[in-house]
Amino acid sequence: MKLSLLTDLYELTMLEGYYQSGSIDRRAVFDVFFREAPFNGSYAVFAGLEKVIAYLTELSFDDDDIAYLRSLNLFSGDFLDYLRGFRFDGDVYSFPEGSIIFPQEPILRIEGALGEAQLVETAVLNFVNFQTLIASKAARICSAARELPVIEFGLRRSQGEDGGLSASRASFVGGCEGTSNVLAGKMFGIPVRGTHAHSWVMSFDSELEAFRAYARVYPDNAILLVDTYDSIRSGIPNAITVARDLQKEGHRLVGIRLDSGDIVSISKQARQMLDEADLDYVKILVSGDLDEYRIDEMLREGAPVDSFGVGTRLATGHQEAALTGVYKMAAMENRDGAVIPKMKTSDELIKGTLPGIKNVFRFFKDGTTVFDVICRDDETPGPGSRIFDLGGSGLTVPEDVTGVKQLLPIVQEGKPISESPSLVEIQHACRDGFRMLPERYRAITDADVYPVMISESVFTLWEELRGAVV
Repeated sequence: MKLSLLTDLYELTMLEGYYQSGSIDRRAVFDVFFREAPFNGSYAVFAGLEKVIAYLTELSFDDDDIAYLRSLNLFSGDFLDYLRGFRFDGDVYSFPEGSIIFPQEPILRIEGALGEAQLVETAVLNFVNFQTLIASKAARICSAARELPVIEFGLRRSQGEDGGLSASRASFVGGCEGTSNVLAGKMFGIPVRGTHAHSWVMSFDSELEAFRAYARVYPDNAILLVDTYDSIRSGIPNAITVARDLQKEGHRLVGIRLDSGDIVSISKQARQMLDEADLDYVKILVSGDLDEYRIDEMLREGAPVDSFGVGTRLATGHQEAALTGVYKMAAMENRDGAVIPKMKTSDELIKGTLPGIKNVFRFFKDGTTVFDVICRDDETPGPGSRIFDLGGSGLTVPEDVTGVKQLLPIVQEGKPISESPSLVEIQHACRDGFRMLPERYRAITDADVYPVMISESVFTLWEELRGAVV
C-alpha cells in the first residue's frame, strides 16, 4: 500500500504555511523519544525502524494523491506542484533496531529541510510507537518465561490486518520464537507454529477419533488440544493413546496444549500421566489469556510447562493503549543561516524537551549496562565528565566505565547507507542488550528507574533557555 497520505492533516497545512512563508527549505532537526516506560517498567525495546526507512525512501505523491488533496479545497496550486516533486532527502540517525531504550533519550534524530522533516512526523510515530510497544511487551513476557519458548498467537484479536502483521514482527524482535500468523511468516521469515482448534475435536464423533485423524495427517508435528471436554478424564488419556499408536509406527507426538482451567494443577497432573506412560518427551504447551504476570505466577508455582502461546495480551499491548512516543523539534536554521537549538517548555517538566542536536552514550562496566548520557552530538562524554539529572543533581563519570555512541547514521541524503540487519539479527541484538541490563531494571514489577543523565553542556543550555522564556 502506498503511504504518502498516511499523515495527519495538520502536517500538510503546516507544510503549506512553511511554503508560503519561505521557511520550508530551512534546515531543521527533530527528535523521536518517549516520555514514560510502558507497563510500569523501566525500559522499552526499539522496533519499527525498518518500516521507517522504507517509508522515507519511497515517499512521493502521485497524480491520485494530488487529485485527492486538490479536492479538499485547502491547498494552493503552487503548493500542490511542490508536493508533486517531493522526496525525502534528509538524514536519519538512530539507535539500532532491537536496542533497549529508556525514557527521554532521543532514539531517532531526523535532519533535513523543514518541510520534509515535518511531514514525516505522523507516519514515523505510527511505525515506532506501536511496534516498540509490542516488542517491549514481548520482552517482558519472554523474560517471565525464563528462556522457555513463547509463540505469538494474537492475530485474531489484533488491531486490524496491519496491526496483526506489525505485532507479529515486533513480537519476534522482542524475543518470541514464532507466530501463528502465516502472512507474517511469509513476509518476515518468522517461524510459523500452530496446533488445532476445539472445532476440530468437535467435528468428529469422539475426541479419540479426532486426535487419531490429526495424527495421521501430521505424524511428526502433532500437538493435541486436550481441553475440549475434560483434560484429565479424557483429553490427556486420549492423547496418550495416540502417542502410543504413533510410537508403534516410528513417530512421536510432539505435545499437548492446555487452554483453560487451573493450568498449574492440570499441567502437573498431565506431566505425571505422560511420564508414567513413558512419554517424557511429549511437551506441554499452554495458552489462554496469558501475559507476563500469569506466566511468572505459573512458573513460581512449579507448573511443568515447556512453552507458551500468548495472544491477545501480547499482540494488542494489553494494559497500555500506546507508547508515549513524541516527535519534537530540537534545532532549526534561522534567517542568518545558523542552526540554533530549540526547546519546548511546559509547566510539567516531563512535557518539556532538551534543546540542540544530541546523541546518546551508553556506559558499560564488565559487560553490564550502568547508565546513559544524553549529550551534544559533537561531544564524547567519558571518565571525569560531569553529568546531571533534570533535578540538577550532578556526578562525575567514573574511570571504570566505557561509553558507546548509540545514535548512528542510517539514512543520508534520503538513501539508506547500508542494508538493514535481518530480523533474526535484530532479535539477537535485543536479547544481548536485555542480558546486559541488570535484573533490577528489567523486573516485571517494581523495577528500578534506569539512570538517564545529561551532559554538562546540554544541562547548561537547557537551564539557559528555560531562564530566557518569558
